[in-house]
Amino acid sequence: MLIGNFSSKLDKEKGRTALPKKFRQLLGKKIVVTVGYENSLTIIGASSWQKVVGDIVDRPFISGPVRETHRFLLGSAFEVELDAQGRFIIPPNLRSYAKLSENIVFIGVGNRVEIWDQESWEKHQDYLDENIEKISQKLDDAKSS
Repeated sequence: MLIGNFSSKLDKEKGRTALPKKFRQLLGKKIVVTVGYENSLTIIGASSWQKVVGDIVDRPFISGPVRETHRFLLGSAFEVELDAQGRFIIPPNLRSYAKLSENIVFIGVGNRVEIWDQESWEKHQDYLDENIEKISQKLDDAKSS
């Protein structure tokens, strides 16, 4: 399971960073990087990508929200192979989408890893600290429905 968080650096000129070793061991050498929610990026192991794609494309494309989700997640996805040190290049459009600066954070969230700009992550943590009870209650309410 992908858990925890690791601060890292991004070479702004080249767009290169290194996936933390703990995550590399679980994701493998081939990964898929795409846009995520809340202006983060999402990394999924190439071996798990097929299941994610299946969950997305198995929904009827006649639905507008389904088509938009296809465009959002799949249209921005890049297959990446890590080098021997676990380094990879984040494509310019993804760096721009996530507003990545030199300081970034890798967040393990179960079956995927998110990349956040460090300042954005710290702000989001403040939001979570203030709202986690309300968020948890919404989940509980949805489960009860």
